Parts: sequence; structure tokens; C-alpha cells
Amino acid sequence: MKVVIIGGVAGGATAAARLRRLDERAEIVVFERGGYVSYANCGLPYYLGGKIARREKLTLQTPQSFKRRFNVDVRVHSEVTQILRAEKKVRVRTPDGREYFESYDKLIYSPGAKPLRPPFAGDSERVFTLRTVEDTFRIDDFIKREHPKTAIVAGGGFIGLEAAENLAERGISVTVLQMEEQVMPPFDYDMACILHSHMREKGVDLRLKSKVTALDASGGTVAAQIEGGAEISADFVLLALGVVPETQLAAEAGLELGLKGAVAVDAHMRTSDPDIYAVGDAVQIKNTITGREALVPLAGPANKQGRIAADNLCGLPSTYKGAQGTSVLKLFDLTAAAAGLNERAALQANIPFGSVVLFSPDHATYYPGAQNMTLKVLYNRIDGKIIGAQAVGFAGVDKRIDVLAAAIYAGMTAEQLTELDLAYAPPYSSAKDPVNMAGYAIGNIRGGLVRQHTWRDMPALLKRDDIVLLDVQTEGEFEEAHFEGALNIPVDELRSRMNELDRGKTVYVNCYSGLRSYIACRILSANGFECSNLSGGMRFYRVVEEGGSYDDLPRHLCGMRSE
Repeated sequence: MKVVIIGGVAGGATAAARLRRLDERAEIVVFERGGYVSYANCGLPYYLGGKIARREKLTLQTPQSFKRRFNVDVRVHSEVTQILRAEKKVRVRTPDGREYFESYDKLIYSPGAKPLRPPFAGDSERVFTLRTVEDTFRIDDFIKREHPKTAIVAGGGFIGLEAAENLAERGISVTVLQMEEQVMPPFDYDMACILHSHMREKGVDLRLKSKVTALDASGGTVAAQIEGGAEISADFVLLALGVVPETQLAAEAGLELGLKGAVAVDAHMRTSDPDIYAVGDAVQIKNTITGREALVPLAGPANKQGRIAADNLCGLPSTYKGAQGTSVLKLFDLTAAAAGLNERAALQANIPFGSVVLFSPDHATYYPGAQNMTLKVLYNRIDGKIIGAQAVGFAGVDKRIDVLAAAIYAGMTAEQLTELDLAYAPPYSSAKDPVNMAGYAIGNIRGGLVRQHTWRDMPALLKRDDIVLLDVQTEGEFEEAHFEGALNIPVDELRSRMNELDRGKTVYVNCYSGLRSYIACRILSANGFECSNLSGGMRFYRVVEEGGSYDDLPRHLCGMRSE
């Protein structure tokens, strides 16, 4: 069997290595348009920031090492320009312009996705994208040569924010222009607001609802025109506007395409041509929660798909069941992670959902160094299954999101979250881990023990005079931040002061994080009051509605506490 693979990196390189492990006699040829066949694509922004200091550290395998270890014929700087399905050949162009044909028995198509580069971007040496090792070195060489003081990053996704962080840590003043009202589309707006606050705390000029419509690089700088008439200039621009599947070859070959031009594949990663498989960012897959078609351009899915394609070529009937988009981002000293559906995706899938927001320490508060995290978990209101999770904090975030990702994949309910037996020691967690606590919080709502309202409800509630706004923070906390018209009764005084409340009105309760107000709601409910708890508390409301500092609120406003 002769297998030709178009494209390396995650999908193609993984497929090649797996093929060799399964079949020592197969002839395997990998064509890579660039100069690097297997490299740390996700590490490229960190090279710009100096976290990865040596260029060779970005390279995982070279053509020579692939040959030695796996006996794979890797041909870099070799662009496949045509797939001739009837003849089972590909046309290949070399750097000197020479063309030749290579035959195959089976073909694996792994071209990846290409960054969006609008027509107005032009070809200035001051306008960059970041996809390949070569792109990274061009930016690095420009910085070393020109010593720029300012940069514009257009786009607030993974690449945009990672690039912004690393450029800022290199001493460059960075402006991030994001066309939507939030960065990081996998997150809900309220959770993204934590990232907005933190970026600004770190000196990044973040401008939301700022769509770039033109770039002028005619002078020694680049001027970005923003929809609505504003203009901002910088020494260079990095475009991080998203990616699209790079499927021109597949389209020209007549392969069936799907969502946004991605290659349609079956569960075995086989295309509409039984001798051609496709993997990676260029393929359409299933969302494991909704069952709908999706694009998930992440390294984890690409690696799995490459392995599955190789399995099937060698007679192992492996199947790919889809992805749920589990991802994590480092943003200065914050970590943000998500898995499954956010609110927008749940609405689009017509899933009746609810959510809880928790503010939890990453480990026992009596052990030194505890740091808070915000955890938001979405669940199906009908069956209680967990359908999504987002977390932002300073430590322990990746651990919790991985547990919740496994729970989502397994179809676990909130009740089952409470039953998870998770590792505990004071330096690492609490006896009731935040994941367990999320299950308890959802169970309280589904069991009717508490009603809740959110930050979205507060503007309307503040205008009503037929309700009671009750703040159960301490007097000092109340003086620091409270809702206009709220009555302050600290939770520990509530039982003796309930006569101050109007029993004919619904009581909307808040505290700092939502836990003491939950306790207050239970006290009130047991005494005949109708009440509702503010999800996420005053802390979450201030970050979302008032742009309060996420750094300052937990550490300086009220400090760490074990409520």
C-alpha cells in the first residue's frame, strides 16, 4: 500500500506515524508546502514573547528524524496543486517551479485551515498573520529589526489574545480590536468580561465592537480604519480574524463539501471518495452534544482524526465520535477554559438550559496561597445533564474543566457531579471540590430549594418598588458596593431581623459571591418568604455591568474567605 499525505503538523504527521506503527511495509509520502512538517503550532505565540527561546524547540520532527524513526518520506517545500482522483495521482510543485506527479493507493488530506486575510490587508511587510513557523520568524525578525513600540492585534480569539499577551510582555504597547462585544467566542459574554477586565489591568488597550474595515500601510506605520469612522495607528498589525478550512484542492477534485466549505467525512474520516480520507481543521465533524455539524479547528481533534484515518487504512475500524470544543487559554496570569456549549450554542440547538455561577477557591482556604476562580456550568433543565462549562481564575482552572469535559462527554447529570470522588488534600482542593459544588448548586435549583436571578435581571429589578432588595453582606462590604435601594441585613443577623422585611413582597437577595445569599434564601423560605438568589453575587455583577477589576475585587475588596 502506498499512502500519500497532503499536509503535516497535527493531523498529517500523526497519521503518518500511526500508519508506520501499524504497517511496516507501507510506502508513506508526506507533502508539506512549508518548510516544517511537524511543529508546535500552538506554541508559536510563546516564541514571540520569549517563553520559547530557541527556534529549534518549535520543531517536533524534521524530515530527517521522520525518516530515521518511521521510515516516512517527508518532502517539505512541496506543494500539492491538484488531486487527480481518476488517475489516483497528485500534482506536486517544487520550490524551483518544477512539477511532477506522485501516485497513491490511498490519500490522506490534511491541509489545515488558513487565517482570514481580507482584501484590504494588502501585502505590506508591516501586516502579519500567525499560522506557520515561517510567519512566526517573520514577525520576530521584524521586531528585532524595527524595534516597534506599538502593535495592533485585530481579533480576540485564541491566537489574537495569546499574541497580544506575548507582544505586551515583550515591551510593545498593544491595542486589540475586536468586532464583537466580547473576546473569546467560546465563552459567554459575562465570563468574557473577566478577561476584558484583566487585559486592561495588564495595560492592553482593548476596544470592543471595533471592526477593522481598512488598513493603510503607505507610511512608516499602519493606520487601521474602524467601522464608524475611528482610526488608530501602530508600527505593525497582526491579523487574527479567525480561520477557514483550506479546501480548494478538495473542491477542485470534486469531493463533497459541507459547513463553510469544509470537507465532509464519515465516522471513519473517509471522504466521498473511498480512497481519500481527510483530517484536521479542514474537515466537518459532529458536535458530540448537539449531534449537529461543526468545525472544531483544534489540535486535539486533529491528532485523534489522524490516528483514526490511519487505523481504518490498516483495517482497524476506528470511528471518530466528534468533539465538544474543550479548550484552555493562558492570559497573563489568568487561565480561562471552556468545554461543551455556551449559552448561544445551547439556544441555537434549542436546548432548554440553565446555569450556575460559583466563586470558589482552588484549594482549601486555610492552606496558604488559595486563589479564587469563577466557574459557570450549563445544564439541561429537563434531564439535568451537564452540557457546558467555563472557568476563569488563577490556579486549578484546567483541572476542573477537564473533569467537567469528561462529565459532559459521559452524559453525566448534576446529581452525578456531586457523587464524583475527586482527589483532595489541602494544597490541591477542598473536601467538596468546585466541581462537586456545581452539582450541588444545580441540584438545589432543580429540586426547588432556591430560585435564582442573574445580572441580566438586575436593571429591571432596580426599577421595581414591589420587591425587596436584600443585601446580606457585612456592613463594610455593603458600604464598599451595593445596589441602590437595597436593605442591608448581614446573614448572621437575619433570623433576628426578619421583621424588617415585607412578607407581601418577593425578596431578591445578594451577597458577595452568591453563597451567603443562598443560605439567606433558605432561612427566608423556611419562614414563609418568597425569595430569589443573585447568581454569582455582587462580585460577578460588578465585573459584568460596571467593568470592575477582577484582580481587585477578590483580593482587595473582600479578600479571600471561606464562605
